[in-house]
Amino acid sequence: MRISEVMTAPPVCVSPDASLAEVAGQMARRAVGSVLVIEGGELHGIVTDRDLAVRGMAEGLDPGTRVDTVMSPCSVTVDADDDLQVAYRAFRRTGVRRLPVLHAGRVVGVLTVDDLFLDVSRRLTDLLGPVAWNILRESPAPPSPATARP
Repeated sequence: MRISEVMTAPPVCVSPDASLAEVAGQMARRAVGSVLVIEGGELHGIVTDRDLAVRGMAEGLDPGTRVDTVMSPCSVTVDADDDLQVAYRAFRRTGVRRLPVLHAGRVVGVLTVDDLFLDVSRRLTDLLGPVAWNILRESPAPPSPATARP
């Protein structure tokens, strides 16, 4: 399976000069925990809700502070056409929870650990669904004499 089949797209993006307050508002409106910082089509970094809380508010930064002050550089990216195993290895190797996804050098999405959990859950449901249905259709066996109570 390819990363493009599991990633969240399009990603929520902001410019480096967006304020912390603007970014927090974007996250709230779009129900996401991170945004990519992009300028001129080039990926500059990523900002998470934790970055806003720990590097921004806890440090006493003004809500008007530029987001590039608290962003983390994106040292690892994955390609939309890569196999999911590439992403699994990148997550294990780096310990990050979100990876920007590129295609032909352009940002096209974000892959999160949660995206992978949802994918695994869907696959398990697909695999186990028919088995569970067959088990539910079978009539229960009568109790064995050893387990029957008077």
